[in-house]
Amino acid sequence: MTHDAARRAPAPAPATPARSLLPLILPALVIGVGASLLYIGVSDLAEKLQGVLWGNLPDALGIGRYSVFWMLVVLTATGVLVGLVVWKAPGHAGPDPATLGLAAAPMPPVVLPGLLVATALMLAGGPSLGPENPIIATNVALAFWLGRRFAPRMPGGLWPALAEAATIGALFGTPVAAALLISEALAGRQLKGQLWDNLFGPLTAAAAGAITTTLVAHPTFDLGLPAFEGPHWRDVLSALVVASAAAVLGMIAVYAFPYVHGAFSRLGHPMVALPVGGLVLGLLGALGGYLTLFKGLDEVATLAHNPDGWSAGQFATMAVVKLTALLVAASCGFRGGRIFPSVFIGSAFGLCAHALVPAVHPAIGVAAGVLGMLLAITRQGWVSLFTAAVLVATPSIITLLCIASLPAWLLVTGRPQMQLHDDGSPVR
Repeated sequence: MTHDAARRAPAPAPATPARSLLPLILPALVIGVGASLLYIGVSDLAEKLQGVLWGNLPDALGIGRYSVFWMLVVLTATGVLVGLVVWKAPGHAGPDPATLGLAAAPMPPVVLPGLLVATALMLAGGPSLGPENPIIATNVALAFWLGRRFAPRMPGGLWPALAEAATIGALFGTPVAAALLISEALAGRQLKGQLWDNLFGPLTAAAAGAITTTLVAHPTFDLGLPAFEGPHWRDVLSALVVASAAAVLGMIAVYAFPYVHGAFSRLGHPMVALPVGGLVLGLLGALGGYLTLFKGLDEVATLAHNPDGWSAGQFATMAVVKLTALLVAASCGFRGGRIFPSVFIGSAFGLCAHALVPAVHPAIGVAAGVLGMLLAITRQGWVSLFTAAVLVATPSIITLLCIASLPAWLLVTGRPQMQLHDDGSPVR
């Protein structure tokens, strides 16, 4: 490098003194533990209610647990109950979920009870959404309100950052996902201090949230798929094709999202849009089977335990039905996120590829399918790679996923996202 080039190169950011980072530790730990406990509490409540709705009640009535009739009844009733909450609760259970991503602006605390009730009802009743968006929004609001109340001298922007990181760590059971997400969010920003200085507080919160979830709930994302001993040349081709095809399938839903959302919006009232959405979801459940209900993580494990147990047509049907159910649930007003259902869709798509072409290893099919689907639905590159990789406990899969992400990213970048502005136009 010449002396002129050296003079033009930007000076490295000065490191933040340790004494400036130490005050972050206690609030980060408190927020991390609190965010995890709230997530676990809502999830446990929803699981107990799910057991009543889909087990105890139909058994007492002598009705098949997942009969067509019962799916129509429960999902429509879920729409009615969530509609009542959205209509009557203070703050209407938060803003339109179609306008929300993983990042959340602080809401007034009065909105949170309605949001949590609507989320628990949704998780128990069977719509194809996950808990991530409303749980993040709730933790952000609580952290911001409590932080400003008890530590007013701390910068206000600190609390949402800590709460988002803590919740991501709790949801995935590891702080790595939060670190990747925050690093991606910080890219291109003018940082004060070095990158790890900016990550210190959020990573502490994410670690506290992750270890709390791990110790209390013992989560695992490893699907126990058949061991992958590659990679070979055919595995590279398999990953490239499956990830790109999954991204194309996901983009079909992304382009349809504003139109489906607009159709439900024209119904004009949550007590109309949500019950109609629930009825449609019941019909989709009848078409795709009970595995296409709920957020999808337990159902993905069922598929993975027997990757040769369904035909290519059945896997394809489940993937398309689940994607349609995600589209409807996210459009009609149910409170929930889109990551966990996308994992099911990508997994079913990848297993369909394995059933069609047995040379596609099921681990590659699942990981590449999840990668492509998440890239299309979330547009979060690092989180998509991380989620796809943790489903398959084989380090060599990461190389294939990094390669497969390149053409898949070209297919989705610069295009609309599965998130809308307040006026209904897609976010780009």
